[in-house]
Amino acid sequence: MHRVFRLIVATAVLTSGASIPGRAADPTGKQVTLVVAGTAGGGIDLYARLLARHFGGHLPGSPMIVPQDMPGAGGIRAANFLAQVAPRNGSTVGMFPGGPLIEPLIGSRNPGYDMSEFRWIGAISRDVSVCISWGASKFKSIQDVKENEMIVAGTGAASDTDMFPVVLNALLKTRFKVVTGYSGSRESLLAIESGEAHGRCGLTYSSLKATKPDWIRDGKINILLQLGLAKSTELPDVPLASDLLNSEEDRRLVELLVTSTAIGRPLAAPPGTSPDRVAALRTAFDATMRDPAFLEEGRKLQAEISATSGQDVQLIVERMYKTPTAVITRLKSVLAAGR
Repeated sequence: MHRVFRLIVATAVLTSGASIPGRAADPTGKQVTLVVAGTAGGGIDLYARLLARHFGGHLPGSPMIVPQDMPGAGGIRAANFLAQVAPRNGSTVGMFPGGPLIEPLIGSRNPGYDMSEFRWIGAISRDVSVCISWGASKFKSIQDVKENEMIVAGTGAASDTDMFPVVLNALLKTRFKVVTGYSGSRESLLAIESGEAHGRCGLTYSSLKATKPDWIRDGKINILLQLGLAKSTELPDVPLASDLLNSEEDRRLVELLVTSTAIGRPLAAPPGTSPDRVAALRTAFDATMRDPAFLEEGRKLQAEISATSGQDVQLIVERMYKTPTAVITRLKSVLAAGR
């Protein structure tokens, strides 16, 4: 199984595109571009390519789905492309990590898009994010991070990897130090293996299982903390960040930050995509999530499949964007103070 996974990652590296600005919609309807807000071989890329191999067969005309990696700024570059450049005819969709969903609410400057205006097609998984350390390091529990400075790899200011540690430092008095600028998950995990960083805080558990199953199986890492709306049943002994907080205000702040984990690997069409195209994409997505071949391949890749419909994702994102101003203001203040 691991040999098969390595082959898939190698193929992704060879076939990923650097960028697609200006690409015209396929007039024949035989191709749909899937913009991937990450680097080849990372968790978001793995899920996008898994979807691409099955999604087209459920769309009218069975178009080819062509993944194109577009890393940059923790996913903001891809979100901007979808919002401002991509055609609105159903020929381009995008898959994102959690950071770009919340960035327009809490970023220090306008990123150029509003995720509540995107037309959401569905989300592949419900997840938790984790903070991990390399097994040989001195960081065996979250208490150790309160007592010693821990260097964690970050992938951009808008990414979970850069936001979660700052918020935890403020609320739990941890001592994470973010070293940012890694272009994606794959690069940040290589930094941990090489010793450039002690670990990472802001990595979905399902991505960890899919991309580094040996790290979990062989005890190569310590899982220090999980962040999500609820604990993962697979991590009963790992504390949930919200359970360690003392005030309802702190819990509401963290809830806003981690809501995106409940809609992992969300797929969206650009704002302004026609309702009939959105309906066709949502119907195809729902059918793919029930497709035995898709589910079997996901099982072999250890990819978590626990889908949310496009209608429900739309409601969740719209609720995020109606968060009370006081909560947003406080979160922005915490992030600004910690950077």
